[in-house]
Amino acid sequence: MVSAARGSASAETASARVLMKEPTLPLLVRGFLFASTQATEPECFNRLLLATEKAYGPVVMRVRKDDLLFLNNIDTNTLHGVFRATSDGGFNIQPEAWNGKYPYQVKVELLGDVVSLVDAKGILNRFGLGRNKPLFGSRLADVLGCFLSSPRQLDSSSTSQGATSNSLILKHIESIRARRAKVDIEPEIPLVEATTFWDFPAQSYGLTSKGDNRYPGVTPAGIIYNLVWRYTDPGDLVVDPMCGSGTTIDVCREEKRRVIGYDISPVRKDIIQNDARSIPLDDNSADMVFIDSPYGDNIRYNDHPDNIGNISSESDEFYDELEKVMKESHRILKEGKVLGWLIGDQWVKHKFTPVGLKIYTSLCNYFEPLDIICVARRSQSSNTPVWYTRARRHNFYLRGFKYLIIVRKTTRRAFSESPRNIKWAQYERSL
Repeated sequence: MVSAARGSASAETASARVLMKEPTLPLLVRGFLFASTQATEPECFNRLLLATEKAYGPVVMRVRKDDLLFLNNIDTNTLHGVFRATSDGGFNIQPEAWNGKYPYQVKVELLGDVVSLVDAKGILNRFGLGRNKPLFGSRLADVLGCFLSSPRQLDSSSTSQGATSNSLILKHIESIRARRAKVDIEPEIPLVEATTFWDFPAQSYGLTSKGDNRYPGVTPAGIIYNLVWRYTDPGDLVVDPMCGSGTTIDVCREEKRRVIGYDISPVRKDIIQNDARSIPLDDNSADMVFIDSPYGDNIRYNDHPDNIGNISSESDEFYDELEKVMKESHRILKEGKVLGWLIGDQWVKHKFTPVGLKIYTSLCNYFEPLDIICVARRSQSSNTPVWYTRARRHNFYLRGFKYLIIVRKTTRRAFSESPRNIKWAQYERSL
């Protein structure tokens, strides 16, 4: 009887533990820096809206409701705060604001009275702040401390720190310091590349993995990140007909794009089985297409009999089959939208095959060329001292880069063959 009673009590205790839920902690509060000028600042305060152009769109889209924000007037060297986000960062929350010039926006409210600090540059340098460098933990608490009583305030009659402001700021400082070891955002949000040479030391970025870096020929996530942020907006549809390990899917979800990934031999449940030569989408339905196709039969991706990667890039058949993919990509793309095609050349057994140049030539039959990016190769198996020694000894070159060919769909064929009158600006070289 005693044993039975103990067993019953033990069962009840276990049931109680199951029913008791761990208290849900609020999301971490982070800090973000926005910029304004004398011309744009009044609208920030009148609308209670902070905003930026597309270059800093990735930063705004990471802002969450209740995050803390600061406004740097670069004309007056003044730092205004403290703002609290009353919405998540979004796209065109108020499309008419600033005549549409700054579409990446977040709605805000002030924590009490506005406090304006002089020498914003000094403050930003002191704490290592930047528009793409979120604040969190102790550093955020320290910056908030600057907005407590400070002799650096401007006109105290217009920027008075009432008891309410101090109380709210102190409350946030206490809460942030209590969880200062927690981090849920990258310390530096990538900005888009500015040149035509891209080099990504790591396959992924941020705090979560994108794709599987063990997958043969896995795409560097930074490539898709840059294309997405240059050529699409949040909510646009991105299609990857040769999705591999799903890097495009992971990037698009993190950057708030809709995405469909296909592959002839899917390795994930969220990748749809399909042959890229026949894409099951309507005409003019995609806002961007990205393709990282095979460069020949040098990598064994899978055992599917229809895999284009089983065909040698030295044969015409390889380019004929990829041209079918180009036609389908052109069909599903909307007018004026962009395709990015990642491709590499081949050198094997004393023969060079300019795969990239051949793909570029074929793409120009259907699309308007926009640019070619040189992407450094880092993860190939030949990137070892042994292969470097072989290349020098036997007088051949290892493949050091891939082409990222960027083209645009246009039925107008807007690019003209006639000569253009261009007046080049001449600059003196500094010694």
